[in-house]
Amino acid sequence: MIHIVKLCVGVSSVEELESYRNERSHWWGADYGEEVHVHRTRMMPRRASEIEGIASIYWVIGGLISCRQPILRLTPYTDAEGKNYCDIIMSRDLHRTVPYPRRPFQGWRYLDSKDAPPDIAAGGNAGSEELAADLVRLGLI
Repeated sequence: MIHIVKLCVGVSSVEELESYRNERSHWWGADYGEEVHVHRTRMMPRRASEIEGIASIYWVIGGLISCRQPILRLTPYTDAEGKNYCDIIMSRDLHRTVPYPRRPFQGWRYLDSKDAPPDIAAGGNAGSEELAADLVRLGLI
């Protein structure tokens, strides 16, 4: 399976992402009439059939992959000027992952399942997430 990894620009923590992700889709007038989150990106993934309904978008926050959201579908969108985009329609569920370092990049990248960080167990200790992030920054994980 293949996933997508994307920088979460302008966001400094998972909590900040959670606080405004509900508003994101309304910035572009993307209303899919259901309880989903939407992220608009410029390019449609060529491997869309390997992603829709089975993969996740892994968010890089502060240089670390910190969480993921399941991707429900990818929908083409064309604005009033005729520019084509891809709306990544995601589940509202946000799953924290074991922090994993990632250098800055533009756009999004594919991420093989074998390279994706595992989820942190539900109800996990927030302090352990911070400790894991510190260990990653020190190069010990």
